[in-house]
Amino acid sequence: TLSIRASRGTSTEGAPPPVVVAVTDTGVGMDAEAVARIFEPYFSTKASGTGLGLTIAKRNIELTGGTIAVESARGAGTTVTITLPAAAPA
Repeated sequence: TLSIRASRGTSTEGAPPPVVVAVTDTGVGMDAEAVARIFEPYFSTKASGTGLGLTIAKRNIELTGGTIAVESARGAGTTVTITLPAAAPA
């Protein structure tokens, strides 16, 4: 099962609150060693693929001033949380 939640984070001194998107699955999950390496180039828990997807995603998110984090437990699934700054109202 895949679920997606979006919310507003906590604002900091006059800035609009950031946008927080959390994507959670109920898959097999990953152990702590895999989670620690998840953003390394060419690392993958899959048999196919380049292992560059999350590395590129992290770079692009950080270039916009955001953050990305992964929480996972073997047998319990994985949550990827992306926090992005919100634009100030026009």
